Amino acid sequence: MNILIILNDPPYGTERSYNGLRMAKALSNNETHVSVFLMADAIVCAKQGQNVPQGFYNLELMINSVLRKGDVLLCGTCMDARGFSDSEVIKGTQRSTMKELAERTLAADKVLVF
Repeated sequence: MNILIILNDPPYGTERSYNGLRMAKALSNNETHVSVFLMADAIVCAKQGQNVPQGFYNLELMINSVLRKGDVLLCGTCMDARGFSDSEVIKGTQRSTMKELAERTLAADKVLVF
């Protein structure tokens, strides 16, 4: 089964991206392929070197967990609009396009949006 999860919200300040990544982790197994597409302010979830207060969730660690069995794609247009470069993202995440998002949406068995 292919599942696509689209995240829109920033990494901190709301819990939508956090909950979307929690869902991605919960769905990841040997029979399910999970792709996460970060767009709008959610692209900042893939910032490498996040340093959060002790006891607070860390989305960098969560994304690394998703990458073990799935994909994490970032909207390139959204990255450019925010001055976010390829060198700032977590290793293993990929710059992507709306065309690829459309293709993955059509190929997915389920699409979840947070």
